[in-house]
Amino acid sequence: MAVEIVTFGCRLNAYESEVIRDHATKAGLDDAVIFNTCAVTAEAERQARQAIRKARKANPSAKIIVTGCSAQVKPEMYSGMDEVDQVIGNEEKMKSEYYGKMLPASVFRADFAAKSSYSAPPHLSIDHTQKILVNDIMSVKETASHMVTSFEGLGRAFVQVQNGCDHRCTFCIIPYGRGNSRSVPMGEIVSQVRMLVEHGFNEIVLTGVDISDYGKDLPGKPTLGQMMKRLLSLVPELLRLRLSSIDAVEVDETFYRLIAEEPRLMPHIHVSLQAGDDMILKRMKRRHSRKEALDFCARVRDLRPDVVFGADIIAGFPTETEAMFANTLNIVEEAGLTYLHVFPYSAREGTPAARMPQVAKEIRKERAARLRAEGEKRMERFFASWIGKETCGVVENNAIVRTDHFVPVQMRGAGPVGSIVRLAITAAGNGKLQGSALS
Repeated sequence: MAVEIVTFGCRLNAYESEVIRDHATKAGLDDAVIFNTCAVTAEAERQARQAIRKARKANPSAKIIVTGCSAQVKPEMYSGMDEVDQVIGNEEKMKSEYYGKMLPASVFRADFAAKSSYSAPPHLSIDHTQKILVNDIMSVKETASHMVTSFEGLGRAFVQVQNGCDHRCTFCIIPYGRGNSRSVPMGEIVSQVRMLVEHGFNEIVLTGVDISDYGKDLPGKPTLGQMMKRLLSLVPELLRLRLSSIDAVEVDETFYRLIAEEPRLMPHIHVSLQAGDDMILKRMKRRHSRKEALDFCARVRDLRPDVVFGADIIAGFPTETEAMFANTLNIVEEAGLTYLHVFPYSAREGTPAARMPQVAKEIRKERAARLRAEGEKRMERFFASWIGKETCGVVENNAIVRTDHFVPVQMRGAGPVGSIVRLAITAAGNGKLQGSALS
């Protein structure tokens, strides 16, 4: 059995899973399953634990390693699972040396424990702590964009430009899994993108935890927009550039100019919105107001009329009334959002929001369902507007083409994965479009 990587969560995790795969493969690791976990919600952690148990039943002899944000903030939860052999932190998973010496499980655990700075709670048995190698993520001061030349099953490549977060939203545990914000120097980003283009990738996605904060820790404090402008200038062969998600209030003027003038920047912007009510935004400690979010979308649409927006939204945040929720529901229409990534609020132990008056779980679920229904309605309308039109896209697996606006199109004979094709949209349904190739 070769190394299997199971990824939960964000696009940064997807990128890091490819780094893990590269390290593990070069180290000769085999008969192992590595889980790259997410800590955003309790549901993500539940799914990870369930997948770990399922993997052990299917592979009784395999080494099971758990890493990622959930492993970073709750290592003892995973070390306490009989199915798990090792737990490694977010810093350790990105270092090749931790995949180079795979010993029998008992020896491997002791070897890892000897290197670890993790201090387990007093109630945890030594057998469990021996599985753990998790360092203090807040002590990490730098990050690097690792050179990865392939992304399994994907038509686009991810490039990490930033990691960590300096902000402390009251609902969010991620800074404790990722550490403080740190940026990848522009030269490293350019080098990796150039290499990926040389390896045949036509589309690059810039990813991180809070890429809007890019550059604040680097000499000269370059902005995200300035970095993107330099990247596009120095790698003219790059045909398509995307962003994972951004915070609207952190966008600089260079970014706006790129939106208006750079056709290689795809017209699909995903906004870290979270809510549409000012009181809830304040209690979340978000950096933007309702008006600022609306103004951002309006300005971008004015500069690029064909732009399509996505957004992360939390339903049922503590203290949220029906009137407050209505403001969030209404902003979907007012801002012209299409792709909604909706979470029912999930209390994260140790965060300020977990100590606030909670909204009943059934109300959170019901509000999330209403938001998703609104998102589905808007997405169906958007998809239908493409019928009879022509567009371009990048070929993914299973004959799916992802268009400039991130719309999935099913198309027979689409061509090699990663290639750019021109197509005509013929129909819509079942969450995607149907298309035919144009010569």
